[in-house]
Amino acid sequence: MKKTQILMLMMMIIGAVEETRAQQLQNPFGLVYAGAIMENKRGAVNIHPVTYERSGITVAANVYTPPNFDAEHKYPTLVVAHPNGGVKEQVAGLYAQRLAELGFVTIAADAAYQGASGGEPRNVDTPHNRVEDIHGMADYISKYKGVDQGNIGLLGICGGGGYSLKAAQSDKRFKAVATLSMFNSGEVRRNGFLKSQVESIQERLEQASKAREQEANGGEVLYVGKGTPPLTEEQIAAMPFDLYREGYIYYGKTHAHPNSGGGYTMSSLLELITWDATDEIELIDQPLLMIAGSKADTYYMTDKAFEKAVNAKTKELFLINGATHIQTYWKPEYVDQAVDKLDAFYRNNLEISQSNEL
Repeated sequence: MKKTQILMLMMMIIGAVEETRAQQLQNPFGLVYAGAIMENKRGAVNIHPVTYERSGITVAANVYTPPNFDAEHKYPTLVVAHPNGGVKEQVAGLYAQRLAELGFVTIAADAAYQGASGGEPRNVDTPHNRVEDIHGMADYISKYKGVDQGNIGLLGICGGGGYSLKAAQSDKRFKAVATLSMFNSGEVRRNGFLKSQVESIQERLEQASKAREQEANGGEVLYVGKGTPPLTEEQIAAMPFDLYREGYIYYGKTHAHPNSGGGYTMSSLLELITWDATDEIELIDQPLLMIAGSKADTYYMTDKAFEKAVNAKTKELFLINGATHIQTYWKPEYVDQAVDKLDAFYRNNLEISQSNEL
């Protein structure tokens, strides 16, 4: 697609969401996705903002309960992990709400050091923390009244997908594991997107080491991808990868949230560069579903992880025809396909009691 065509498409997308965006800004729960809950009503999906402690940090989360929720019953439950730079009010909330509509209790939480959750310095983004966040969501939701502790599934989106693969390797509370548009944060921070930064690994490690030293000495916290001037539409259109071009529009324009984005601490690279979502992936023995867009330039990460997950009880790779990475976050026809596939997957792999059919 030519640059002029991309620019025209961008303008059409941005213009088409202006009315929806105006409605989103009025959402009392801060939700910025289309069709978001505006108020809790009897007989409908309800949203419950909660906080809890994880390793001394206050985590902010949203719990979604299904229509006609009865806490005396036991419901299959899903933990939803958000993308890198994202927050619970964006795509993670959309999928949490859509799956709650189908009868699941769901939880989406802001990662520690990010969003509305606590932790300093802001926007630390390390694999250890992100994986612990997923364990922590399971800790919290398993005690929530109405949750069936033996029937918890996991859904990870983008970076949350890579971290979900790692969490599921050891945490067997997750009886079924799914990813959407999985992004292997370690591989990309190490090698660059599509291996575009392989030659600068040692240089970037030097920068991260100096940033860590500066933090340790009480100096300024340095960030990657923070504080840069806003891009013009022409500059956005010239970005080389769909992921970053469409991601800039999603996070910066159509689905912007004040708690989202802002880059990540440069010192986080010390851990990110040495980490990989697929290391020890053979420990996953739960059923596994991996969903990606057929046109996603991130698809290579899903393909590699799927191939290496040799011990999954069952595994399926589902491609959404025509979808790019970011389009699986919001485009109705692609979201519908993903939700339908996730619904069938969790129904087949979580036990549904006869007294509480979904």
